[in-house]
Amino acid sequence: MPQFLNYLIFLRVQAQRRLDSVIELTTPKVECIGIADNYGRFSISPLAPGYGLTIGNALRRVLLSSLEGAAITSVQIEGARHEFMALPGVKEDVTDIILNIKRIRVRSYSDRPVTLRLEATGPKVVTAADIRPHADVDIVSLDQPIATLDSEDATLSMQLTVQKGRGYVPAESQDFFEIGRIPVDAIYSPVTKVNYVVERTRVGQRTDYDNLIIEIWTDGTIAPGEALSQAASILVGQFQIIAAYANAETSFGIELPTETMSVPEVDNRSIDELGLSARTLNSLKRAHITTVGQVLSKTKDDLLSIRNFGDKSLHELEAKLKEFGYLPSDLPEGAIENAPDDQPIGVLARSSSDAVSVSTSNMEGES
Repeated sequence: MPQFLNYLIFLRVQAQRRLDSVIELTTPKVECIGIADNYGRFSISPLAPGYGLTIGNALRRVLLSSLEGAAITSVQIEGARHEFMALPGVKEDVTDIILNIKRIRVRSYSDRPVTLRLEATGPKVVTAADIRPHADVDIVSLDQPIATLDSEDATLSMQLTVQKGRGYVPAESQDFFEIGRIPVDAIYSPVTKVNYVVERTRVGQRTDYDNLIIEIWTDGTIAPGEALSQAASILVGQFQIIAAYANAETSFGIELPTETMSVPEVDNRSIDELGLSARTLNSLKRAHITTVGQVLSKTKDDLLSIRNFGDKSLHELEAKLKEFGYLPSDLPEGAIENAPDDQPIGVLARSSSDAVSVSTSNMEGES
């Protein structure tokens, strides 16, 4: 009899191990399987049957249309009142110059319009590299030609307006303009092309799981991996709103206020709302951290590795996160600094909530 019981225990242990291994295998993992200039190839596997197509199609649509980017939205050229003009000493007419300007790819760290200036004297080929540097804008396509100046007395002077946005906005849809300022078709999307394919993969004895292979090409203003992460975050944010709506109507039989349903959107709020100093704010933006959700997903080591972001900036960020309610106000000072190196900042908020719940449960038990 004892031998039979031992055998049953052995069978149960083996079954649990097999179950654990299947659970581990079926947890999807994202791997970068190819990388080049402005190109990334990623594998997401294993996915439940049918989910490769569902997730791949959703990611592709969001990548191509919903990521935030920056573009030149208008230009003011000295001596040109409209785009159907020719400039003395310039080979191209204004229409051709506008077409060249549309191809300039930029990265903006400001949520407000930024004005760039260009001054050039011939003879030379004027390129995007001739645009004066600006602290809030990076010119990515520096070798993009703009115009050709034919003679020594030929000059080209212009002001270009850079703005953030999403998708594609044609020039005629823009609501301004003052005389002499010419609107430009704005191509905000930083992703230029997306392909995906779904392959079969094996999990245990099953061979019908999905392996999603997705390829992303960008214009150089964002890394392919960051683009994939942002697209997934946008989808998660939208699904969380729907999930919160269902929970609001069913939890305890009480319909919660509308504000509760919009809580998932909090993480997508701009870090500009935190009121950080210019040094701290610019350091975060140069590291492509633009939302509160991205801040909360970083560890202290991630933040301290950012150029010009030191202990003083870390303390300032912690104070602002507490002030605006993203971290509990009762957290001890220096909580981020004293947190484990590999722990995301957002865990501090959840840890505090768990501690309160445990404390409350203990009090109820004692009573």
